[in-house]
Amino acid sequence: MYYRRAKTPGGTWFFTVNLADRHSDILIRHIDDLRAVVTKVKARHPFAIVAMVVLPEHLHAVWRLPPDDADYPLRWSLIKAGFSRVLDKTESIGASRQARRERGIWQRRYWEHQIRDADDLARHVDYVHYNPVKHGWVSCAADWPHSTLHRYIERGMVAADWGGGICDELGGCGER
Repeated sequence: MYYRRAKTPGGTWFFTVNLADRHSDILIRHIDDLRAVVTKVKARHPFAIVAMVVLPEHLHAVWRLPPDDADYPLRWSLIKAGFSRVLDKTESIGASRQARRERGIWQRRYWEHQIRDADDLARHVDYVHYNPVKHGWVSCAADWPHSTLHRYIERGMVAADWGGGICDELGGCGER
């Protein structure tokens, strides 16, 4: 089956990428491996990470592609394959995946949405950064370590207590 994706050179995109096992925590257990793979792919196929959060079993990202490039599927393919290669083969692999010589780590597809304007971008960046709170991993978004929210806080783009809770002098958030 052919899956049609929009192709806009230089576009900005929101993505949701899931593991096949939605009860796994591989992404955060192997966060350094994931970061290394993303860095390697970015070096060969540049793109800007506008926002990103990595949760145990899925991730969200907002990317901006170069002006002459629309090939985000290649980048996701390389990231997913590169990350899969660094992991031991412990997952169960179904017959259809075996026939295609695939690992059973990632869901085959991912969700993408082309960002339309500045308001759409702001909503999606907020969604990315608030996601750990939404899923109950933390009560304050700044408490989640695997998020570009920390970059936004360091640059003064958002307050340290953005996304819930009251932050102390060390930057940690507590319950209101």
